[in-house]
Amino acid sequence: MDKQRIMKPFTLGRAFGGEALMALLLFAACGDKEKEYDATGTFEATEVTISAEQNGTLLTFAVSEGDSIVAGQEVGLVDTTQTWLKIRQLETTKQVYQSQKPDTEKQIAATREQLAKAQAEQRRYQELVADGAAPSKMLDDATSQVKVLRRQLEAQMSALSTQTSTLESQRSTVDAQVSQLRDQLKKCHIVAPISGAVLEKYAEQGEFVAVGKPLFKVADTRQMFLRAYVTTAQLQHIKVGQPAKVLADYGDGQKKSYEGRVSWISSKSEFTPKTILTDDERADLVYAVKVAVVNDGYAKIGMYGEVKF
Repeated sequence: MDKQRIMKPFTLGRAFGGEALMALLLFAACGDKEKEYDATGTFEATEVTISAEQNGTLLTFAVSEGDSIVAGQEVGLVDTTQTWLKIRQLETTKQVYQSQKPDTEKQIAATREQLAKAQAEQRRYQELVADGAAPSKMLDDATSQVKVLRRQLEAQMSALSTQTSTLESQRSTVDAQVSQLRDQLKKCHIVAPISGAVLEKYAEQGEFVAVGKPLFKVADTRQMFLRAYVTTAQLQHIKVGQPAKVLADYGDGQKKSYEGRVSWISSKSEFTPKTILTDDERADLVYAVKVAVVNDGYAKIGMYGEVKF
């Protein structure tokens, strides 16, 4: 009986021939083949929603869904009439303040001349009193006149300085208001903050918009990310900056390869998303990982992909 058991496999091999045995070995080898990916996920991009920063009517709004725009490109304009009129009004007020600014030197010139004349008289009486040719009372009167004129000059200069400072403060206030309005005027120009593709449009030309109203959404489709989930066992072999191979899955076995780099790893775990498959489907807790890739235009937001670390 034992001899029959030992000979049975050999007899089976002879019965089916060498080809059957080779097929069995290949099947076993395929079963041990390593997976082509470590995790799967979906492609995503940095999305920015641009909102109105001023109230007014959209005079122009040249944006359509699917358009490619570049950072700094002006795509729309909110009515600027009222803001511009306020700026003109404040500029006129500023000119009025400028015209009221006193000419200090001209206004104190007469007092300076009077003081210079009084000082000359004071010196003359000093000489006369020293020679005994004039009474000392005349010198006292001349000295008193000099003191009065000096105080008068100081008072004038102080008053003129205060007036000038007040006007300068008023001008500075106007300048600040003008700068504020010019900033509002600048915000009437709707400018793309990043380069990318327009995903959604929320307003139309001629529509009245208020501050904070979303106008359109743009995504940076040049620099994209594959967001995948890995298990704790995989996490110990992954670090930020590590190169990775990313495959965009078009279905029916059609895939496109990209060179990527791990740009972010979540610092906390989460339960496995139902729509995501990991290398270990039995794992309850996984970590989100982002792999950055330079898109050539073929990868799309929401497309499934695979990553090999």
